[in-house]
Parts: sequence; C-alpha cells; structure tokens
Amino acid sequence: MISYAPLFKTMKEKSITTYALIHHHGINPRIIHNIKHGKGISTFTLEKLCHALDCTPNDVIEFIKEENSD
Repeated sequence: MISYAPLFKTMKEKSITTYALIHHHGINPRIIHNIKHGKGISTFTLEKLCHALDCTPNDVIEFIKEENSD
C-alpha cells in the first residue's frame, strides 16, 4: 500500500499548502483529490511534486507492506 503521509509532513515542514501546489506549481486539483483519498498517482506527478517541494520521492510517498491474511 502507498501512503502519502510523508507528502503532508513535507508540505507542513516547507509551509506549502495545497492551494500553492495547485495555483503556483500547476498541480491539477483532481490529483490533490486523488492523493487525499489514497488513490495512485503517476511518476510524472510524483516528479512534479518533488520539483515543487524540492524533495525526493521518499518525502512524498512511502510503501507500507500489507500482511497476507492467507
């Protein structure tokens, strides 16, 4: 499972709001909606977020291994 918790932490640390991502960095509002609802994003979007926040992909997403319930 992919978690966007690092993104929100990075945004807070850098004082960048979702408004700024949309209006100053050209991130589509639909992408912000998808992120807030835990949906997937493209590597292109990941790159745009990293550029806007001056960070690495690890500062935007993290992989959480799900335990098999077999």
